[in-house]
Amino acid sequence: MKAFEITAVEKQTFGRVAVLMGGDSAERSISLRSGAEVLKGLCQAGVDAFAIDLCANGADPVAQLLDAEFDRAFLILHGRGGEDGTLQGLLEMLKKPYTGSGVAASALGMDKLRCKQLWLGAGFPTPPFAELNADADLQAVADKLGFPMMVKPVHEGSSIGMSRVKDLAQLQAAYAEAARYDNLVIAEQWVQGAEYTLAVLRDTALPVIKLETSHDFYDFNAKYEASDTRYLFEHGLSDAQHQALQTLAVKAFSAVGCRGWGRVDVMMNADGEFLLLEVNTLPGMTDHSLVPMAAKQAGMSFSELVVEILRTAKLDRES
Repeated sequence: MKAFEITAVEKQTFGRVAVLMGGDSAERSISLRSGAEVLKGLCQAGVDAFAIDLCANGADPVAQLLDAEFDRAFLILHGRGGEDGTLQGLLEMLKKPYTGSGVAASALGMDKLRCKQLWLGAGFPTPPFAELNADADLQAVADKLGFPMMVKPVHEGSSIGMSRVKDLAQLQAAYAEAARYDNLVIAEQWVQGAEYTLAVLRDTALPVIKLETSHDFYDFNAKYEASDTRYLFEHGLSDAQHQALQTLAVKAFSAVGCRGWGRVDVMMNADGEFLLLEVNTLPGMTDHSLVPMAAKQAGMSFSELVVEILRTAKLDRES
């Protein structure tokens, strides 16, 4: 089969593309892995692309972008500083089109607390939750949510700092662990049921993936290192459930203001109700990542996927 390549006209349209990766968040190592794959995929398709490792060796990211010559940016940073609207705002000021969601949607997507509040206000289902801080009444939280429950830093991804807790002692320890990463922490009612993830590309949901892991939950190791995590396209959903899940994901994605591409994570409870967990505005693109898996199931090669994402690059003011 002939490898996918862009046309000469499109190559000129794209211009020089900077693949922005790295950063200084807790997810830096995953971003570098994702960025290497994206750069390879773009170059294989004939895109004039190069990498910028933001914050490498303590470098100033603003100076790095000011010194670089590029026409548009493919963003593949994960976590704070790259996925939370900060970098998007800088690129808006530089008038450099970029992939992924804009400033406000990126900030909301990175903030699990406010994203859940927005979804609730818009009438979307999400598991019950409570804010945690050093003065929180943990017994009251336990009475509200019950055990087990999940404890999460509000502004981290890749399951960093997350814990499943079964009693008050574990809840206190889990809060302390999450607070190492963030001054905002939430506890979320545990949902006993199947977990699904849906990639969204150009306002369309790609094939549903059901996640199965031997771990307590889909944690960092299960996502990036374990060999026994199962990614199932034979998910056992009826046609009606499948359609409802895809529709929910796209609507939830849109409600946050997301654009271009991303991923929505969902649980199904014992009553068969779908509950939104979070939206990821710059998902991983490593060899263990979910968006490339879904795209492949839909018939897209990795190069086709990253070029399609690149085609969506724009500024907020162009929306």
